[in-house]
Amino acid sequence: MPPSTSSNSKTRSKQRGMGSADSPIMIEEARDHRGRPLDPPSSNTTKTSKITETSSALFNQMNQSVKSLAQKAKSMNTAANKNKNTNKNKSSTNHANFSTVSAKADSDGTGSSASSTPPPPQRSSSNESVEYRKYTVKELIVSLDETASSLPPALERRVRDFKMAQQKRREKQGDARPWGILGLYQHLSDIRADLEWAEDAAWRRQNKEPYLSWSDFEETRKGGNHNRPWFTYTVILICSIMMLVTMGVNDWVFEPLAINPLLGPSSEALLETGARSTDLIVNEGQWYRLLSPILLHAGFVHFLLNMAAMYYIGGAVEQSHGHASAAVLFVVPAVGGNILSAICLPQYISVGASGGIFGLIGGCVADISINWNLLFLKSMNDKTERWRHMMVLFWLAFDIFLNCMIGLTPFVDNFTHLGGFLYGLLCGLSTIEKLAVNFFGLSQGASKMDNIKNTLFRFMGLIVSVIAIMITTGLLADSDGRTSPCHGCRYISCVPFPPGDDKWWYCDDCDGVQADLFVSISGSGLYTDIDLTCPDGTIKDIGIAQDELYERSDVRRALPGYCREHCDSVFINN
Repeated sequence: MPPSTSSNSKTRSKQRGMGSADSPIMIEEARDHRGRPLDPPSSNTTKTSKITETSSALFNQMNQSVKSLAQKAKSMNTAANKNKNTNKNKSSTNHANFSTVSAKADSDGTGSSASSTPPPPQRSSSNESVEYRKYTVKELIVSLDETASSLPPALERRVRDFKMAQQKRREKQGDARPWGILGLYQHLSDIRADLEWAEDAAWRRQNKEPYLSWSDFEETRKGGNHNRPWFTYTVILICSIMMLVTMGVNDWVFEPLAINPLLGPSSEALLETGARSTDLIVNEGQWYRLLSPILLHAGFVHFLLNMAAMYYIGGAVEQSHGHASAAVLFVVPAVGGNILSAICLPQYISVGASGGIFGLIGGCVADISINWNLLFLKSMNDKTERWRHMMVLFWLAFDIFLNCMIGLTPFVDNFTHLGGFLYGLLCGLSTIEKLAVNFFGLSQGASKMDNIKNTLFRFMGLIVSVIAIMITTGLLADSDGRTSPCHGCRYISCVPFPPGDDKWWYCDDCDGVQADLFVSISGSGLYTDIDLTCPDGTIKDIGIAQDELYERSDVRRALPGYCREHCDSVFINN
């Protein structure tokens, strides 16, 4: 049977689909409604010839199309290479003036550039100059303020990273933070860490290094500054042992309040265990007494107050700045304060770690003054946080006041406190790092002279402290160990108390007088007479039989009273 009409229709559609607009039209045989040919071809040769011509035309057309496409692709590739070379030359020419607009920081605070934003210029060789200018501390404060605007792109990016780190820290820690000086130092330490992370992120962007997330950076620093204050613990332990040793030397007896109002031992026990005595230092060569008083205390009141201050202040400084800084801020001011006290108050003995503690307080004041603007910046602290910082300053001032009041009592002096504070302030300016240094960095092209100047300025406080200790040590060695160059200086460290005639302690020189003792010839052991050497050098023959003193220690305690009663002058002639 002949093919159906639908089948022929499909065949025609296929044949038309093989050609194009320019292809020759294939002529089909004419058929009737039943599909039979109406005009069959004359021969098979003619039909074969027509098919060959059609196939050849199609092949030639396809070949021309392929050649045309290849030519166009080659032309496009040449144009792309030319455009690439042109852009590379322009980038090299305008490299110094190139700046980028940073995209929004990512969730980790590191930031990522959008696809339409070109990457920042990179330093590919040492000859290539990249702007890395030095910013001032004032620019840091302004940039971190809430109203800051129109910042340089590089600075703006770092500020945004820093604020992102602060936000993530608040989310992690919440409102939980220690009170007092420890809380203030933790706040300073957190600011320092977040600034360092922002600077680290800037360096990694510049050098195409992979970013270190804030959380990973925070983990790496936990083993650094936030360690246990072992130096502080060691000082507290040694002072505790020496307090017990001193009381043991005093036969575990508390002296009367009129002799020692701090609930402690006698002056003899303190001298035996290493108290500072200018006479023994200069004339007997016992120079160790400039260091040994640091570990002694006049009584349990003195001991408890100093150890509490050492634990809170010393521990906070050590956790924030490390063992070495805490040791320098304690030892150097303590020794320097003892030297100053030995020069100005040679007639008194003194003990206590107060000089070192005042050195730590001086270091705290240096740290706060250096970073004052950052501590109280409104954009970084709410009202509660700023109030807590103000309370820290109040307690520091109160601790200074309380120790100065104790410095007016026997065996403790304010010259050690004053000298320790001044030395601590100077050492703190050298050992405590400014928060803004790492954030802004130094110009990478800084000259050797600039580096020398920065180093000298950085350690100027420590250098001045060492020079001052050397000078005062020389002055102490040249003194006679008994007279003070400042007669009125005694009242800085002593106030007679209580008011009235019957005082617990005086501010004269009778506490250091000596006498020759005479015992009764009856063999009873009663001391009957003494030859008392007054502070001005005169000798007084005093009968004391009526006092019925049989013990040498009892006579020794009564000598200051005999001095004030019988001597014409109770002060050493200067």
